[in-house]
Amino acid sequence: MTTNPKINSVLDEANRLFLLGKLQKAISYYDKILEENPNHLGCLNNKGYALSKLKDYDSALICYNSALKLNPNDLSLLVNKISSLRKKGDLLEALSDCDVILHSNPGYKIALYHKERILLSLEKFEESIVCCNKILKDYPNNSDVLFDKSCNLLMLSRLNEALDNLEMSITQKSQNKIKAKKSKFFEKLNDHPRFQSLIS
Repeated sequence: MTTNPKINSVLDEANRLFLLGKLQKAISYYDKILEENPNHLGCLNNKGYALSKLKDYDSALICYNSALKLNPNDLSLLVNKISSLRKKGDLLEALSDCDVILHSNPGYKIALYHKERILLSLEKFEESIVCCNKILKDYPNNSDVLFDKSCNLLMLSRLNEALDNLEMSITQKSQNKIKAKKSKFFEKLNDHPRFQSLIS
């Protein structure tokens, strides 16, 4: 397929605007390209990502679905779609798409990360911990996954393990103290001395 220098130039400008956070302006440039070439995969993906950042998840999903019709196995597109579905609250569809990826790529960490977060939201705590452990086996210091595992353990009344994982999470990323203070999962520990010492 020959590349069109004019389209490449517009795409460069769109991506530059996107990186500057000028998302609406970037989208208008992506639209110019899509008027000329509605099947431009990179453009559909980037426009979807920009729309998702603007919290317009329905429009983002239209872009991802159009792109996935052209290239159903593109992992980047699938992951971006899962992210929008999860943020929109379509958890079961997002979970199904995670399983599609993990069926062919069982160790794909980004899909496992989305899956553990979806399962946590669905209150499937044991299943979420299984996903967390798969990630932590290769990345034992991943602060976000340690934090999520801590939330799961707490919901299963495994308090000491929950606080151990929270402590490891905070050791890796001190901002997780604030995250824990604000998290609904830890509300019931407001009077717990060890929790208080961890977040102080």
